[in-house]
Parts: sequence; C-alpha cells; structure tokens
Amino acid sequence: MKLLENSKLEAISSTLSTDTPVCDITTRVESYSCKMAGDPKKLYKQLRNEPGTSPHDLEILGPSQTKSPSYNSNFLTTSPQILHANPMARSMSSDDESPLVKTIPRKTVIFLISTLNATFQPDYEFSSCTSQDFSRETNFELVKTEVDSRFLSSLGDHYRSLSPQLWSVIDEEINIKESEIFSYRPDDTSDPFSETGIVWSFNFFFYNRKLRRILYLTCRADCKTSNDNDNDDELSESNNDLAFEGVMD
Repeated sequence: MKLLENSKLEAISSTLSTDTPVCDITTRVESYSCKMAGDPKKLYKQLRNEPGTSPHDLEILGPSQTKSPSYNSNFLTTSPQILHANPMARSMSSDDESPLVKTIPRKTVIFLISTLNATFQPDYEFSSCTSQDFSRETNFELVKTEVDSRFLSSLGDHYRSLSPQLWSVIDEEINIKESEIFSYRPDDTSDPFSETGIVWSFNFFFYNRKLRRILYLTCRADCKTSNDNDNDDELSESNNDLAFEGVMD
C-alpha cells in the first residue's frame, strides 16, 4: 500500500490531534493506493497464496461496530449529498442478515490488513488478523454519528465547526457514495487501540474499488491520568535503580 500525499488530509489530521484536560487525542486521516510494492507486496503474495485459499474466496466478517444513534445529531451540518448508505447497502435488502453483509472477498481483507501495517509498522504488526476482525458498515450515517459523537465527547463545541470540514475532505478524496465502508475491531491485547488508558477509539476504512484506493480514518483518546501514572512508575523505577547503585557503591 502506498500512502498518497494529501495536504488537506494532513491538515485535518493535525487539527483533530490535540490535548484536552482529560485525554490526548491522536487522529489519522490517510489515503492509500491499493497498488502493492516492496514489503506490502511480499505480504500480499504470502497471504494470497496461503494453501487452500483464493483471493476471490468469501470470508466471514465480524458484527457491525456501529449502532443506531440514541440522540439527534442533526446540529452537525453535513452536505446532504453524502448522507446515505454505501453502495453495497443499496444493492441489498435492509435485512442485516443478508449474506453479502456478513462476507468479504479475501483480497479485500488483505488490502485492509496491509493498510493497518502501512500505518502502524514497525511498532505493530497485523498480518495475523482474520476477516472476523473486520466488519462491513452498510450505513454511512451511522458511521458518521459514531465518529462525530466520539469527537464531541472530548472536544465539545470545538468539533462542531470541524465536522463539515472533516467529511468534506474525506468525500473529496474517496467519494463516499462510491465506497464500501469497513471497521476494525481491536484485539484487546496487541494493537495500538488495546493499550492501557485508551478511553475510546475507532477505525473505519472507505474502500473505493474504482479508484483502487482506501481512505483510513482512525482515532484514539488516551487518558492523561493513565499516562501520568506510567510516567510516575518509570520515574520511580529510575530512582530505585539509582538508589540501588548508590548502595552497591
């Protein structure tokens, strides 16, 4: 996966990465080409050629990460052109049990895994992920509500003016109405969203097959109290080491 430079995405990522009295917020809005090269291409070939599998196999997805909103978020102004279900949803019935909602081509799973690796390596490795670590999100409005509610919970009024800008630059880059939307479920043990002190996080992928491009929208909020405690523990360990060295001398 190749990171596509986009100054607007970089700017909104920077603006939405901020400190609050309660938590540190880290946001990344990045666009990747699905054209493989280098190490990602090696991984793609490795996963694609696993015995007994084909890139065209349909694999089972995990359950949706979004829920129907419990409040009215219409006060956040968004262009009406992008308030809709994604194209996969339009081709299916409203029944969430539709087989297409529950499955994903293996090739697409590999693209999602490669996007995570491209974003977080060398600190984290996602090659062991399976299709059930991802979900298909068939309704853009629910995805938007999930993202907006998370930011509002931490940024309050500051986010109200930023929401239209966020969704506008995303739509400009990926064309939301032509994209399939997927989410990633943290594994609770070894990824950047499972560390101690994470208050909330989200991970959404907008996959435009025509453009052969994935836009990855991810954010995590780290509790400052937890970070302070970690720093205190490190300082305490350092002081203990110095004291021990003094005794030995």
